[in-house]
Amino acid sequence: MIIKGHKVNRRIPRAASADMLSRNISIILENLLKHYEKSQLPTHGQSLPTIVRTNILIRSMGPVSELDMDYSMDCYFRQYWRDKRLSFSGPIKSLSLSIKMLDKIWRPDTYFYNGKHSHIHTITVPNKLLRLDQNGGILYSMRLTIKATCPMELKNFPMDRQSCPLIIGSCESMNIKNENLIFLQSKILDGYTNQQLVYEWQNNDDAVSFVPGMTLNQFDLSSMMFRNSTSTRREGDFSVLHVAFNLKRHTGYFLIQVYVPCILIVVLSWVSFWIHREATSDRVGLCVTAVLTLSTISLDSRIDLPKVKYATALDWFLLMSFLYCIATLLEFAGVHYFTKLGSGEIPRLENSSHESIFKDVSNTEDDETDKNYKSDDNSKDDICECLGHNEFDFQYEVSLSNTVTVAGFQSCDDVIGIYGYPNTPSHASTMDRTTQTEPSVVSRIQQIWLCLKSDENFRKQRERDAAAENNVQGHCNSYVNSVSLIDRVARVAFPMSFAMFNFLYWLAYGMYKKEFSWSTIK
Repeated sequence: MIIKGHKVNRRIPRAASADMLSRNISIILENLLKHYEKSQLPTHGQSLPTIVRTNILIRSMGPVSELDMDYSMDCYFRQYWRDKRLSFSGPIKSLSLSIKMLDKIWRPDTYFYNGKHSHIHTITVPNKLLRLDQNGGILYSMRLTIKATCPMELKNFPMDRQSCPLIIGSCESMNIKNENLIFLQSKILDGYTNQQLVYEWQNNDDAVSFVPGMTLNQFDLSSMMFRNSTSTRREGDFSVLHVAFNLKRHTGYFLIQVYVPCILIVVLSWVSFWIHREATSDRVGLCVTAVLTLSTISLDSRIDLPKVKYATALDWFLLMSFLYCIATLLEFAGVHYFTKLGSGEIPRLENSSHESIFKDVSNTEDDETDKNYKSDDNSKDDICECLGHNEFDFQYEVSLSNTVTVAGFQSCDDVIGIYGYPNTPSHASTMDRTTQTEPSVVSRIQQIWLCLKSDENFRKQRERDAAAENNVQGHCNSYVNSVSLIDRVARVAFPMSFAMFNFLYWLAYGMYKKEFSWSTIK
C-alpha cells in the first residue's frame, strides 16, 4: 500500500508539471500577442528589409505537358524568417504551434509568379508546420502541389531539351471594402518591394533538392539552376527567387512508335521497283497503302502537341517520308507512261476483232506513205526465228496464230506483209534505206516536252523506231518482260538518298545540344 502510495505521489507531480508547462506556454503566447500588430513587417521602423529564407524539397515531378505547356510537382515548401516581437525566454528552446496561429502573426504573402493552379494538401489534416524558437525565428513549412507554366521551344521535338522555371515572389492581397456598396470588391495585388522584403535561398548548396530515386517518365533531369533576382515593375523593384529545371526528353518512345515504322513503310514502298511494270494495280495499291499509313501515323503523333506555327523535327521526318512514298508512286507513273504498249518499248499484237485489225492496217499504211517507212525483206524470217527461241516466244507465237485465225487471215505471212514487211534482198539494203529516211534528231529537252504534251506523231515515231531497231537486232520480243531503266535507277537512287537524308537528319538533330542559361529562360 505504501509502495502504491508512493507511485501515486510520483505521478501527481509529473501531471502537474505538464499542466503547468502548458499554462506557461499559453501565458507566453498571450503575452507575445498582446500588443502584436500582424499587419506590420517584423522590421517595421528599422529601415531594414525583412529577410525570408526559402528551400524546397521535391517529392515527385510530372507530368510535363507539351499541349498545355506546363508541369506539376509535389514538394515541401519551407520559409524561415525572424520576428523579434515573438522572442521569449524559458526552458523550452522551440515551440510547435498550431496552424491557427498563422492568422494571428505576420507571414510573408509568397506566391508563384508563373503558377497556374496550386493547392495545399489537407488529407487527413492540413499539411502545415509552424515552429517558433526563443530568438523569434519562425519556420513555416507546407506540402504543396504546384502547377506552373513552362514555355517550350519545340523545333527540335522529340530531341529537344526544355528548361521549366519556377519564380517565387511577394504579393500582398488587400481586401478593400466600399462602404457605399455591400459586396466586396476584387483583390488588389501590391507586393512588398525589395526595400521592405527580400527573399533568399537557404543553404545555397541544397536550396532545391529531390527525394532520392525520383524519376520522370518522359524526361531526364539533366541539371538545375537557382538564383536570387530582382524583378522591376512599374510599382518598383521586387525581390524574387528563380529556379530552373533543365529537362532532356527521352526519344525511345518516338523511335519505337514513329521513326522505325516510318522507315519500314518507306522501305516497303520500294518493293514496287521489283514488281513487274505491267502489274499496275499491285504497284499503285502498294504505294497508296504506304501513303495512307503514314497519314495515320502523322495524325497520331500530333495529338499531344500544340498547334505551333513552325515545323518540328518530327514533322520534317514525316514530311520527307511522305515525299519518298509519293515519289515512288510518281516513279511508277513515269515507268507506266514511257514503257506501256504503244510507247515503242513493248511492240506486240493484241487480240482484237476483225474490224479493228483492218483499221490498224489502214493507219499503218498511211503512216508508211507519209514517212516513207520500209522494212527489211528478211524481217519475216527474223520474226519467225524470234518466235522459236524459248517457251515464252512459243506462247507468243500461239497467241499470234490465234489472232490471225480470228481476224480471218490465212497465215502469219499475210499479217506480216500487211504491217509493212516486204521481202528485200538483205539487211544492208534495209539499213541504207533506213538511213536515207532517218528523221531529224530531236534533242532531249524537245523529247521531254513532246512526251509531256502527249504528241501523237512523236509517239508513233517512237513506236516505229523501236520496231525497226528490234528487227535489225534480231530480237523482236526482247522488251516484253524487260526491266525498265527508270526502275533500275530507282532501285539504287531511292535507298541511297534516303540513307543520306537519315544520316544528315540524325546528325543535325541528335548531336545538337542546347546550352542552358538564364538568358534563354522566358
